[in-house]
Amino acid sequence: MDTLKTKARDLRNRTDLWRRLTALEEEVQECRQLNLRLAELCDVMMELLLPAAQRDEAAIAEILERYQSDVSDPASWAPDRPDGASAGE
Repeated sequence: MDTLKTKARDLRNRTDLWRRLTALEEEVQECRQLNLRLAELCDVMMELLLPAAQRDEAAIAEILERYQSDVSDPASWAPDRPDGASAGE
């Protein structure tokens, strides 16, 4: 009987570890997405802080447009949901 209890406990431990691993993977993906967003925001700020003579207005417009489109739809950069559906649905 001890063997059955031990196997049941091992199975619970593995299931708990799997859940924790899944949660950690989701958090890592979220951190990656936030770091990407921060890098994009830094790019926008650096372009805007350049003196007017050195600015590339077309590049600024493109960066701002891309940034604003992402900000207006935050689901576009969210990781996939665990139920298999994509974040945009």
